[in-house]
Amino acid sequence: MKVRKITPLRLYTIFAIIVSITALLILSFRHKLVLDPLGTPAAPSAYWPVQSIDTMKYSRDAAREGANNPEFDILIDNQVREIAKTGATHVAIGTPYDAEFIPYMSKWIEAARKYKLKVWFRGNMAGWEGWFEYPRIDRTVHTQSVKDFILENPTLFEDGDIFVSCPECENGGPGDPRMTQDTEGYRSFIINEYKVVKQAFKDINKSVIANYYSTNGDVARLIMDKETTKQLDGIIAVDHYVKSPQQLVEDIDDYARQSGGKVVLGEWGAPIPDIHGEMTPEEQADYLEETFDLLKDNENIEAINYWVSRGGSTELWSDDATPKAGVAVLRKYFKPRMITGKIVDINGNGIGDMTIMTQKRHVKSDKDGLFAIPVIEDYEISIMKDDYSQRVVTLKEADTDLGHVEMQLVNEDFVDKLKLFFRSLLP
Repeated sequence: MKVRKITPLRLYTIFAIIVSITALLILSFRHKLVLDPLGTPAAPSAYWPVQSIDTMKYSRDAAREGANNPEFDILIDNQVREIAKTGATHVAIGTPYDAEFIPYMSKWIEAARKYKLKVWFRGNMAGWEGWFEYPRIDRTVHTQSVKDFILENPTLFEDGDIFVSCPECENGGPGDPRMTQDTEGYRSFIINEYKVVKQAFKDINKSVIANYYSTNGDVARLIMDKETTKQLDGIIAVDHYVKSPQQLVEDIDDYARQSGGKVVLGEWGAPIPDIHGEMTPEEQADYLEETFDLLKDNENIEAINYWVSRGGSTELWSDDATPKAGVAVLRKYFKPRMITGKIVDINGNGIGDMTIMTQKRHVKSDKDGLFAIPVIEDYEISIMKDDYSQRVVTLKEADTDLGHVEMQLVNEDFVDKLKLFFRSLLP
């Protein structure tokens, strides 16, 4: 067999090709390894998509008293400002939807917009329960009145607001279905009214959530079967007060299993004296800490509305606006430390659908590899996906943005291995 002689020219050519490839790879790596400012990940900014504090004791109960009282303007502004500081996404207001109360309602809405909060409307037509001596109305009148309210007041609403046309509907109209035995009539009413309300918001070109038809827990178990929940676009909303945090979580899981939907806590708080007994502010804070610690890891929860800001036994602020110890607890869970980053391959390309986990919570990276996950006491996160080696990242106390987090395929091809080798030569 004749051995072909390698001439100096041929050897030089091979060497030049290798050097050129090496230079291109190094330049490529230098380009890919720059930690660009990361975009905003398509992940939730906290534990729950909706985090709200209710103001019913002032926004509803004082609706007539406060309408023409300038002192209430200051009270409303202060109350909404303090709620915004907790990290809430929404402020819940209970002002009736009748024309008489719209000027007072507008004051709350203006304060919410000022402090960058969305509004969770939890009022009703005053005649449904006979508030403020209004004459009682039936289901047909209620649905038409709610529709008219929306269509005639489009400027009250913003995209991202929540509107409940009939919270705890069992308290008015024909009555509680547990007493009337009219389970199907109740279901038909809220399903039909939801369709009307949803269409009304479509007509005014506003993207407003309108399916949080909260009931008390026992009514929810009676009414919210899988078909009803499906007709309400997969939401079961409950106003629920129980003695222990463990019981609350168990009930949430039961509601989710029964209905097949996500759970909204339309009202929740402590202490209710008949349920929890009396609590000092410190005992209230401890109870809230225990409860939120359990709730934060429950993926059945879509929204939380803490009841109430001021004016009741569960209040977070005293009558003189002094925050109680529970405010710090709410802020801790409403504004957790957010760990962000971008999952990339060895070429710097974002990897979507990567699982990022803390001890009890997980999120997915978006199509560009971006992620955000809330942490409170977690010290490391795990990152994993089929075909990639699992990676554990230890968090430092000051960490928020991890930048680019590189993942390696379990079986790298030759080119990838070559790139990794040349990367190791970089200073």
